[in-house]
Amino acid sequence: MCTQPGAALHLHDFGILNMDWLVKNVTYRPHCHFCVTPNGTFNFIFAHPDPPTPVPGKCSQWILLADHRRGLQNVTEFDHRLLQAFTLVTEDPEGTYKDQDAVWSKFETIFLTISGLVHYAPVFKDYVLQALLELHQDRVLYLELRAMLFPVYELDGSLHDRKWSVRTYKEMACQFMEQHPDFLGLKIIYSDHRFRSTSLVAQSVQAAMELRASFPRTVAGFDLVGREDTGRSLYYYREALGIPASHGFPLPYFFHAGETNWQGSPVDRNLLDALILNSTRIGHGFALTKHPAVWADLWKKGIPIEVCPISNQVLKLVADLRNHPAAVLMATGYPLVVSSDDPAVFGASGLSYDFYEAFMGIGGLEADLRTLKQLAINSIKYSALLPGERKAALHLWEQSWDTFIAELAGTSD
Repeated sequence: MCTQPGAALHLHDFGILNMDWLVKNVTYRPHCHFCVTPNGTFNFIFAHPDPPTPVPGKCSQWILLADHRRGLQNVTEFDHRLLQAFTLVTEDPEGTYKDQDAVWSKFETIFLTISGLVHYAPVFKDYVLQALLELHQDRVLYLELRAMLFPVYELDGSLHDRKWSVRTYKEMACQFMEQHPDFLGLKIIYSDHRFRSTSLVAQSVQAAMELRASFPRTVAGFDLVGREDTGRSLYYYREALGIPASHGFPLPYFFHAGETNWQGSPVDRNLLDALILNSTRIGHGFALTKHPAVWADLWKKGIPIEVCPISNQVLKLVADLRNHPAAVLMATGYPLVVSSDDPAVFGASGLSYDFYEAFMGIGGLEADLRTLKQLAINSIKYSALLPGERKAALHLWEQSWDTFIAELAGTSD
């Protein structure tokens, strides 16, 4: 894809940077230790002089990675094993992941595996900068990141809180923008997991309100993440999610809803609850075409669907993208934005791969440059940018688009 994809509005914090960087860069840094759990997965920690003793039965003794590699005959093979642990990529996906349970199990395990690497403060900062560079190379000019803001730790074990993380995201984005003036920054959608208790989600909603008040131009709102089919419904959390309104506090929601191919379950009805809760956008919305009344009301309110084609395919919602429900939405003119969810975990990068799949599979034979242009415009139009920021983003994108069209037509100098 040579054109400017625009903005990426549905990304998760540590699934956006090529996992090869974690293997080749981060695991080679000093003081990186690993242990192996009883089910064969890795845990990592940076510590000096020594990490705390692992909980008995939870993990083996910590091993310094540098020492371990020195004792190996084939370091390349070990690094390849790490890369396999960090992604869903496999030579036989149908055999390896026989159903949604299998692929989701590995998918969620990956984030637990890499957590000790990416939540180390120096790596956290470098990860943000490197991820911005990778996205910028794919001509993404702005992104909105779902982030759970777990504590970030230093080498001595001391911890940083959520505000430190948000401040660091902001600082890294500003630093990157100084070097790349055609990049317009990022915003954070603070998120919690949908298997947690109501009281803990209530605390997270309150934390989101505090973060939004402290960083109004960086924190865009709140979401609940995780597998919908096994998680709790939005209705289950209705009291917690009603806290901002009860305090007269405008906290935007960006709910994952309808990421399921089961109809009639409480989870399937997340789409209705997302509508009632006035979600700013709907993440995935895969089940929307099965709910025509909700579909009509969302359309009336102008609430777009964030479509992540590769994610939906890899996580086994749909095998053939020509059968993706978004094809119906696109054909009727419903507002869609294309994003990439966790591209690094899927073996992709940036945003262009998902744009390509949306164009080739979901758009059908009648998709053309107008389709690409509208999808890119939508990504800016339906972002959480302020009106002035959105106008600047559209102007910047239009310049890039005009250059692309000129090059395509062979009329550029």
